[in-house]
Amino acid sequence: MSGVKPTHHRSRARSWTLQLLYAWDTTGEGDPLSNAAKAMQGRRMSDRYRPYVQSLLTLVSEHLEQIDATLLRNMPNWRLERLAVVDRNILRIGSAELLFAADVPAKVAIHEAIRLAERYGSAESPGFINGVLDAVYRELEGQASAPEAQPLDAPG
Repeated sequence: MSGVKPTHHRSRARSWTLQLLYAWDTTGEGDPLSNAAKAMQGRRMSDRYRPYVQSLLTLVSEHLEQIDATLLRNMPNWRLERLAVVDRNILRIGSAELLFAADVPAKVAIHEAIRLAERYGSAESPGFINGVLDAVYRELEGQASAPEAQPLDAPG
C-alpha cells in the first residue's frame, strides 16, 4: 500500500485506540495501557498502526486525570460518566492530542475526533465532540503557558 498517506495510518490508529479505550472503559479493569494488551488478543492490527496506538494509549493512560478534568471544565452541566462510552473516549483521544501531542495541529486533532464521532457515535456526536474540543482548544490557547507537549514518537 505504498500510495497510502501517512496521515491515514494515524486515522486508522485513532480508530483502533477508540476500540481499545472502549474495551477498557466498559470493563473498568486497570488502566487503558495495561488493558489494551488483553483486548488485543485475537485481533489483527497492522504493524504500521501499532506505534501511534501505543503513543495515544500512553498519553491517555498517563494523563487521564488531567484529560478528564480538562473535559469537565469544558462541558458545563455534563458528567463524564453520563456520556456515551464512545463519545467519552473520542473526547479523551482528541484532548490527549490537543494537550500533549506537539506534532498534531489542533485543527487536525479536532477534525479527526469529529470523523471518529461520525463513524462510531450517534447522530448528535459530531456536533457535541466539536463543541467540547473547540472549548478545550480555546482554553489551551488562553493559557499563558500551555501544558508541555511532546512530539509523539510514531511515524505518521
